[in-house]
Amino acid sequence: MAAAVEDYDALHPENNASKVPEWLTKRHQSRLEDAEKRREAKDSLKPEQEQTDFFKSEFDRERAAVEALLSACAGADRAAAEERLERATAQTARLQKFLNDSVLFLPQYELRKAQAALQSLQAALNEARDEALPKKKFAFRARSKATEKTPTNTQDSPPPQSDVPDGGSSKAALKPESEPCVFSDLSDETLTIAASEIERRDVLLSRLRNCRVRLQGSPGTLHLKDLEACEVLCGPVCSSVFVDRCTDSVLALACQQLRTHNTRDTAVYLHVTCRAIIEDCSGVSFAPFAWTYPGLDRDYETSGLDRSRNHWSDVDDFNWLAAGTPSPNWSVIPEGERRADWA
Repeated sequence: MAAAVEDYDALHPENNASKVPEWLTKRHQSRLEDAEKRREAKDSLKPEQEQTDFFKSEFDRERAAVEALLSACAGADRAAAEERLERATAQTARLQKFLNDSVLFLPQYELRKAQAALQSLQAALNEARDEALPKKKFAFRARSKATEKTPTNTQDSPPPQSDVPDGGSSKAALKPESEPCVFSDLSDETLTIAASEIERRDVLLSRLRNCRVRLQGSPGTLHLKDLEACEVLCGPVCSSVFVDRCTDSVLALACQQLRTHNTRDTAVYLHVTCRAIIEDCSGVSFAPFAWTYPGLDRDYETSGLDRSRNHWSDVDDFNWLAAGTPSPNWSVIPEGERRADWA
């Protein structure tokens, strides 16, 4: 008889539920729920991980192709070098766009790696261009009274500008060549160049003090180095802006990538299509790009920047790794304190 009861219980375990301790039942149910949550979380990560893996594979493949083109420039004749550099430049631009389009799903570590790799690639491209197509670099400076008295070659000199602001300011004109535009060692000057004079050219501003600079156009890259108490307003840059050792300045910049080093007490009005990077900086503040001028829409088209994407307040501080805690080295300019008059 007892055996028959045991057989019945084995066939109908639901009748024995009361024999299982309640705490054991709850723990088992909790384990089942945890396992289901882990499975769902793992499944939700699959698409993002697949996107990241695809990005890494494609990015590495494209970067290797550009590096191969740059290596092939060495020892090639000028025509072949120019053709390979042109292809390398186009592929680097596509690689930058690929990175910009992938910002939303890339983990921060992978994003930083890709940004650093792209910067190194751009530097290698510039170096290969300098080696394969050497040209004499030049710098424009404000003309002093002494130089105005010196005879010049009228074929090389730009015509006088009728719209130079009063008060001792100067306006520089540049040759429409691919050489970099370099402005150095100036104080208390106003510098203005038009879009046609800097389109897709590299621009370097260095060792300026208390200067006002207006770059109406779309440079290829922009380098700002050793600026003090300056105001630099620049139209959309095709690729990157690099800032180093700037103090007490105001910058208005639109670009694909911004990297800022050793800079303090500087306000940046920014349009950037991927996260900005600062390193060894303090007192840097950010607001949306707000400068405007006739021809700005055309310059945006030339640069290829996406006007609908602006990460002006997404800033990575390489000196601040405390997760969840804002960096003390940069801040957002309150709306009521943002500059509105750019005259």
